Amino acid sequence: MNRQISRGEEALNVLRGNDRGGYTIPTHGLYPYQWNWDSAFAAMGFAGFDPARAWRELESLLSGQWDDGMVPHILFHQQDDGYFPGPEVWGGTGPIPSSGISQPPIAAGMARRIYQADPQAGAEPMRALFPKLLRWHRWFLKWREDQGAICTTHPWESGRDNAPEWDAALKRIDPVGVGEYQRRDTSHVDASMRPTKFDYDRYIWLVQQGKNLQWDQAALLKECPFRLADPTMSFTLLRAHRDLKALGDELGLDTGGMADEIALLERGVQSLWNAEIGSFDVRDTRSGEWSGIISCAAFLCWYAGIESEGQLQHLRRILGRVTYGVPSADPDWSGFDSKRYWRGPSWPFMNMLIGSGLIEAGHSEGEKIRAMTQELLLKHGFSEYYDPLSGEPAGGGKFTWTAAVWLGWVSVDKG
Repeated sequence: MNRQISRGEEALNVLRGNDRGGYTIPTHGLYPYQWNWDSAFAAMGFAGFDPARAWRELESLLSGQWDDGMVPHILFHQQDDGYFPGPEVWGGTGPIPSSGISQPPIAAGMARRIYQADPQAGAEPMRALFPKLLRWHRWFLKWREDQGAICTTHPWESGRDNAPEWDAALKRIDPVGVGEYQRRDTSHVDASMRPTKFDYDRYIWLVQQGKNLQWDQAALLKECPFRLADPTMSFTLLRAHRDLKALGDELGLDTGGMADEIALLERGVQSLWNAEIGSFDVRDTRSGEWSGIISCAAFLCWYAGIESEGQLQHLRRILGRVTYGVPSADPDWSGFDSKRYWRGPSWPFMNMLIGSGLIEAGHSEGEKIRAMTQELLLKHGFSEYYDPLSGEPAGGGKFTWTAAVWLGWVSVDKG
């Protein structure tokens, strides 16, 4: 049996092993619940061999939608005492015990991929999901919009937990009253690959503030000190809204107002252009300051359909410095750490979003990123993330979204 076939079988086994009967966990032990954008990638992975299961994954994710339209970043389908912070810490108010924040909206884009593979079979589930996805997108526009860009109100909401762009805002938070707690992530993974205690104290303080405010979005808009306009959130929502409108139009559904919302988001992402560094950047809406750091989030512009020659020049420079895809932080940044979570490592799912956007825009760098990612997974399997210089696996193993990226994007069967 050749090497590529064995990798494909391994990827299928990862998804099946993390399947909990209608929803998928990222990996056993480290992440025992359903995570929002992880689940969207899982659906893409299932689509190639079990489309019905792919639709169930998205349906399960949307089953946790709150009354106000928010789709949480974690759904606690069953109790697992090995994870912190659990549902009792969050105090979520949705139909399923959940966290009180969301995550970058990838689901509509994955739904479109699944639908396009078989429009006849996908019409009914897509019609059912459309109004739920639209309510979620409009929740972002109502509660997270600033100058047309989309904000994150917690590092975990961005999906890039310890990204260096959050450092200045976190330093301004005094985590008074957080108290003692027991992290579980560092019992599964080397602590040098995870966020620091300094970061984690502030993560928990923000969770406690949200719970104390009963996740009232109006109160959080006024009181939360962490509100940063973020390229990840902005570019993914812009792409998701484009995809959702295209699906709605094809299915004859009401897409009224969506074109104007897309135009707002297109203007909004331009508010994230930091001319000083010539890159899209995080803008702190409380202080007005830029982070001044080029991260992988900036390269999501093509995924959102936004062209940028300046951003392309940065990408070419950075790809010349690494071996395995787009690092999460610029390797020329003084704090670059090739193994610490979002401060340097390469994430295959981000490679996919960035690379697929580049391919759609006609840039050869997209195929280069796909080839880099393919080589990485062939050599090192399906881990959570990787050292972009050596390819050394880091974080959790047997990871759902990495296996899904193999199945849906980088497998040599895809050409």
